[in-house]
Amino acid sequence: MDEIKLHDIKSIIDVQEYSLYYLLGVVFLTIVLASIIAYLLYLWYKKRNAFNIRKEHFKFMAELPFKDAKQSAYAMTFYGVTFKNDTAEHTQIYENLLNRLQEYKYKKEVKDLDEETLKEFNFYREMCNV
Repeated sequence: MDEIKLHDIKSIIDVQEYSLYYLLGVVFLTIVLASIIAYLLYLWYKKRNAFNIRKEHFKFMAELPFKDAKQSAYAMTFYGVTFKNDTAEHTQIYENLLNRLQEYKYKKEVKDLDEETLKEFNFYREMCNV
């Protein structure tokens, strides 16, 4: 038999297939983005649940019972010092409050808190920012 030459058919060539590399790249980028999002969510959750001493002391200052003058004076001193260095005005009012509270500390028997001391403490508490 005579062989017929085929003019229209070309020989087989190698075709470069990159779809596996594209798939691996997309999977890698997805993993990186998911990791970044998970890390940011972790930081947000950690920050949201972090203990805030200023917030706690402000809450305790708002809930102070003024029945026992001696314990209230110690508590005002302890919780108030957290906000003392916010501004110069805070420092000055806190020092004035400490001077007023001296008569209620370090004594066995004390009288009830006077109105001026309570007003000054409430003014100081209202100035505090959490």
